[in-house]
Amino acid sequence: MKEIMAVIRMGMINKTKKALSLAGFDAITCIKANGRGKKKVNYELIEKLLGGKEVESKEISESISEGHRLIPKRVLLIVVNDEDMQKVVDTIIDVNKTGHPGDGKIFVIPVKDTIRVRTGETGKEAV
Repeated sequence: MKEIMAVIRMGMINKTKKALSLAGFDAITCIKANGRGKKKVNYELIEKLLGGKEVESKEISESISEGHRLIPKRVLLIVVNDEDMQKVVDTIIDVNKTGHPGDGKIFVIPVKDTIRVRTGETGKEAV
C-alpha cells in the first residue's frame, strides 16, 4: 500500500476531487495548509490563477506577511493499493499541471498496514 500526499493550489481542489472520483478514488482526506516552495512567489500569477475571487484573494492577503510569505494550499491524503498508485499520481498531475511554479508536489509514502477501526479489517481489505 502507498499513501499519496499531494500539495495543490486551493483553486484546484474541486477539479482534483472530481477527477479522482471519476478515476474510481473517492476516499480522500483534504486539509487546508499554508506553505511555499523554494522560488520567489509571483503574486500576480496567483491572482490570475484564482480568477480574481475575492474570498480566496482575501485569504491570500491575510496569510502573507513580510517575514513569512505563505500561500494557501490544500493537502490531499490518499491511501491506495500499490497497483493503483500510478493512476492516482497521473490523475493529480493531469488536473493540476499548468507549467507554472506552484502547481504542487506529490509525495508517495509506503504504508506498512491499514486497519479499519469499525470492523478491525486489515491490509487491502481495509483500504
